[in-house]
Amino acid sequence: MVSPPLHLRNYIGGHFVDVPARLESRDPSTGQVTVTVPDSDRGHVDEAVKAAAEAFKSWSKLPVQQRTDYCLKIAAILESRLDEFAEAESRDQGKPVWLARAVDAPRAVLNFRAYAESLNHELMTSNTPTPGVLNYTLRQPVGVVAAISPWNLPIYLLTFKIAPAIMTGNTVVCKPSEFTSVTAYKLAEVIQEAGVPAGVVNMVFGSGPGAGEALVTHPEVKLVSFTGSTAVGRHINQLCAPHFKKVSLEMGGKNAAVVFGDADLTEAIPTLTRAAFVNSGQVCLCASRIYVHSDIYEQFVELFVKETRSKKVGPPCSEGVFMGPVNNRVQFEKVKRYLEIAREEGGVIRCGETVDPPLSLPEENAEGYFLQPTVITGLSDGSRCMQEEIFGPVTCLTPFDSEEEVISRVNSTQYGLCASVWSSSLSTVHRVSEQLQVGTVWNNCWLVRSLDMPFGGIKLSGIGAESTRESIEFYTNWKTVCVKF
Repeated sequence: MVSPPLHLRNYIGGHFVDVPARLESRDPSTGQVTVTVPDSDRGHVDEAVKAAAEAFKSWSKLPVQQRTDYCLKIAAILESRLDEFAEAESRDQGKPVWLARAVDAPRAVLNFRAYAESLNHELMTSNTPTPGVLNYTLRQPVGVVAAISPWNLPIYLLTFKIAPAIMTGNTVVCKPSEFTSVTAYKLAEVIQEAGVPAGVVNMVFGSGPGAGEALVTHPEVKLVSFTGSTAVGRHINQLCAPHFKKVSLEMGGKNAAVVFGDADLTEAIPTLTRAAFVNSGQVCLCASRIYVHSDIYEQFVELFVKETRSKKVGPPCSEGVFMGPVNNRVQFEKVKRYLEIAREEGGVIRCGETVDPPLSLPEENAEGYFLQPTVITGLSDGSRCMQEEIFGPVTCLTPFDSEEEVISRVNSTQYGLCASVWSSSLSTVHRVSEQLQVGTVWNNCWLVRSLDMPFGGIKLSGIGAESTRESIEFYTNWKTVCVKF
């Protein structure tokens, strides 16, 4: 017997509020509707912003220690429900349960704890420029924050916005992706259980053009934090510019890995296959261009293809599955279209879609959005698959001959989010890291993250950075006070 779809409600002013208009959300592993989401309009957004603005009056004056206590309580409740959140995230997003349990759910806990415990740097500083005069600075919350999060890392990235925003005294209206709203809904339950005052955190579900645009353009919203595609981020920036709102945009990437001839392939191969295909390639940091020195190129291709073919694809809850489906049908069709483009541009598909045997899936998953991890060679740097973000389980391998050449080629895209460099020479990794036009460079590793280090992109990959320090900078305004006495 098929269970009825889960019916989500908005969370506004401390209460769950039903919305008659609905959007359907599908389980990516089956293609079946499993959730209905509020299709919120400008009126619902107005209610949420009004609740947040009212709550700001008292929340912004609350002592930091009390805000810390609330965030730590949220973290504790989340941790007690870790498996529940991991399973919900897997079912809603399509990632394997093991991945949600190992990364997404624990990171949500860490976000609240890390920001709760890091607000101890100078919120006030002072100097005395001349006798009888005192100067000091205050960091003050901005006001109502719009937090717009994507469908690839739903709870991971939503909490990465909420935690620093409320810790610094702001109140928040969240607009999660309509494709992956379940863990945001569950987070609202946690926030209510933790006793966070009404209106401090609000959840308004719905589409980007509907609820999202109404939220971004609302005159009482003073700050917008967005993670998602470059196209949407550009539109948000255009909407906010006339009103001079503070904006943080973490957007797309066309991330490169550079493998020099002296690299340790026993480390590079398994790490880079994970970097290319984890979460079905739906991480903004995934390696979608891999440049390999010509001396080891053929060996690397052979080993990389072999490792890729060893990755099991299947239902997210199945034992031993490395990769589940992509999240939604639009993305599924987009990735397949890029594979057609790759062939049209002269690419050779070495493994994966169209060349390997079709996946053997249970009958109930026949309509799921499953794709095989796919490796392409033979493409020029100017080809669309080497320049545009595919955001799926596809990576391109290409040889290079010199350090100067590969640096120029890596920098030849409009994106600048991250890169990884592989070499046994420390001189090489330091020298190359300095010249790559990206926000983060990993050397002989990938996705080793510290919340104390700034994370963000340059060029079309974004504006601003996030960390325990940079986020506090973003979510507050400076005020200088000068007193003569």
